[in-house]
Amino acid sequence: MTAARGRTSRPASRPTGRPPLTDERKAAIRLEIARAAVDLFVTQGVAATTGEQIGAAVGVSSRTVWRYFPSKENCVRPLFSAGIDLIADCLRRWQPGQPLEELLDQELADEQHELAGPDRATVGALVRLTRTEPGLRAIWLQTYDEAEPAFARALGERAGLPADDLRPTIQAAIFNAALRAAVEHYAWHTADTRPDGATARTELAATLRLALGVAAEGVG
Repeated sequence: MTAARGRTSRPASRPTGRPPLTDERKAAIRLEIARAAVDLFVTQGVAATTGEQIGAAVGVSSRTVWRYFPSKENCVRPLFSAGIDLIADCLRRWQPGQPLEELLDQELADEQHELAGPDRATVGALVRLTRTEPGLRAIWLQTYDEAEPAFARALGERAGLPADDLRPTIQAAIFNAALRAAVEHYAWHTADTRPDGATARTELAATLRLALGVAAEGVG
């Protein structure tokens, strides 16, 4: 049986739906969600904040929020890890004989860096919440725990040491503890103040600079 005359072939189907998100856009969405979560946590507390509220603040559904984060406490993880990523990069590029604080100053001069938070004026408030919110405290400590191997790799690469060498591992633990102590010190000591963005940036940078300097000098 032959095909009917005059019948035209069906056009090739075209892809439908939205194009896939780029990695850059996904990272931007994660950061938007994180910023919204922090604002809500600081103003009304973690328990009173819902996924629906976080999503509404960003203009996405709660389903999108849960697609990026397994829990509302996890939403702040990109903010906790921002400063850690910066320090790991500094350690990797730290030249022998160069003061680490000097390299950090160069990095912090770049306004594009999101140093440990969405708005440096709210970093203290966010970290202070980790004192009373067990879920946030767990994310805070887990972030630093996961950062330590990155610090060790950076220090090992700098010194040309093998991956299993103990020395960069110990040095990484020192730097890790110094960073966490510095940010917490900053948070506790700004509890009664509300510095503007520029002031908060300067004060937090100075605290980190001091901590890294002390860690670089070592004990004794």
